[in-house]
Amino acid sequence: MAYAVKEIFYTLQGEGTHAGRASVFCRFAGCNLWNGLEKDRNLATCQFCDTDFVGTDGTLGNKYRSAEDLATTIASLWPTNDNQRRWVVVTGGEPLLQVDTNLINALHAENFEIAVETNGTIAVPKGIDWICVSPKAGAELIQRRGHELKLVFPQLLLMPDQLPEVSFEHYALQPMDGPKQAENTQKALAYCLDHPKWRLCLQQHKLLGIR
Repeated sequence: MAYAVKEIFYTLQGEGTHAGRASVFCRFAGCNLWNGLEKDRNLATCQFCDTDFVGTDGTLGNKYRSAEDLATTIASLWPTNDNQRRWVVVTGGEPLLQVDTNLINALHAENFEIAVETNGTIAVPKGIDWICVSPKAGAELIQRRGHELKLVFPQLLLMPDQLPEVSFEHYALQPMDGPKQAENTQKALAYCLDHPKWRLCLQQHKLLGIR
């Protein structure tokens, strides 16, 4: 199987439970909730998406012919002075349209723990070490268990009390980006104070000016 990858880069994870952790991000091209074209945004299930996942023209973007080739490229970005804490985040778009057992095995062979950031509409394959689900209003939530549920807030048709029955170790509210971000942040902050089960999740990479 070939893998269409938008970009691969080394950075500090910017949001969620592992914020601040050194990570290789592998962003796969394509999504099942939007084609990524601005002209079609109003037709998307996820109209607030802030990510470019179209094509393979980003840093180290390519159509990788094998899982081993992709895993080797990911491993090449990790510092050579520490091979014991390797952490890769497979994201998108929707990475589970492409991530398979061969890639999971190839990344584990390179000594990586694997985190996935998914919209939850596709069941996560065995072998993923950290499951972060970010559900979207209007999309069926298939993956209802994992380590972290990260809900973009507010979504009028998917507020925290409208979620189906789920089981996660961590629950986070991420203020929706855009012209009302400040207002959304205050609303999320207030909700977390009233509902201590939820943590406020800020996009620290944007605040720090990193990828």
